[in-house]
Amino acid sequence: MPSKILTFDRIVDRLISLARPWFSNYLAMYSSWYGGIVVDPALMMVPLDDHLVHRGDGVFEAFLCRDWNIYMLDRHLARLDLSASALGLDIPEDRARLLEIIRDTIRAGNSGTCLVRLFASRGPGGFSANPYESAETQLYVIATAFQPLPPEKYEKGVRLATSTIPAKTDFATIKSCNYLLNVLMKKEARDAGADYPVSVDENGFLAEGATENIGIVTRDGRFLIPRFRRILRGITVTRAVELAETLLGREITGIAEADITREQAFEAAEMLVMGTSIHVLPVVEYDGKKIGNGRPGPVFRRLLDLFSRDETKNTEVLTAVA
Repeated sequence: MPSKILTFDRIVDRLISLARPWFSNYLAMYSSWYGGIVVDPALMMVPLDDHLVHRGDGVFEAFLCRDWNIYMLDRHLARLDLSASALGLDIPEDRARLLEIIRDTIRAGNSGTCLVRLFASRGPGGFSANPYESAETQLYVIATAFQPLPPEKYEKGVRLATSTIPAKTDFATIKSCNYLLNVLMKKEARDAGADYPVSVDENGFLAEGATENIGIVTRDGRFLIPRFRRILRGITVTRAVELAETLLGREITGIAEADITREQAFEAAEMLVMGTSIHVLPVVEYDGKKIGNGRPGPVFRRLLDLFSRDETKNTEVLTAVA
């Protein structure tokens, strides 16, 4: 049977009837292409010829908003600027307007606790790899429902697995929208029954997870994280290092970036996964081997408490516009 040629009206009718279960998680989206905010998930679309879609030519940030406060927003936007600069991409709005758009989108979503993702793209204009065929850069901001992990992940810990997907090159330091390797890492971990993956570079050193950073606490109390040489400088892990300084002389004896092997991780007293939506999680099993005593450790518990307290201080306050 030949494919239908659809009219504009028939497409609109199709969109209206296109509700899917996951649409309930999509609260609001700002699109510079549309020129404003939409709250109907069926309309939350991006042009296929936007180079963000067919080439991954864009950058993004994701940040947590809880009780109308965005955690570490300034740091996320500063990293967005760095990523965009590395791609020769101009953010289409200045900082003041960007903040206004973020606030308006959250407010339109009518939920003060959500995850916000901001995408700056090369824009539409063609399907080749030539970035100069794009008409103009675009900005998309979407607020989605925040779905925290089940409490048992914090109480009992998570399982980590080494990924066979190669660690990224120097481009890992740019938070671009080309996340194919990250997707394959996550798929591999889920297929293996693990909660999170971690890549290993050609020298055998631990790198990063699909969307998280990792760290270990050695048996002599040192808090170590992989060097940022070829991994993304995570906002959460960077803050974890800063918060951990308050634990020096007590729960930990030192803090450093280091080359960490799998064998060192196996022998660690604790192993941690850190990211925007989770803050910090305890790894109790890595590649089938028990970490420490197989239970969440004291450094994890102290860091989780410090993050909880830090959320009330290191935020961009949105209450006034809620």
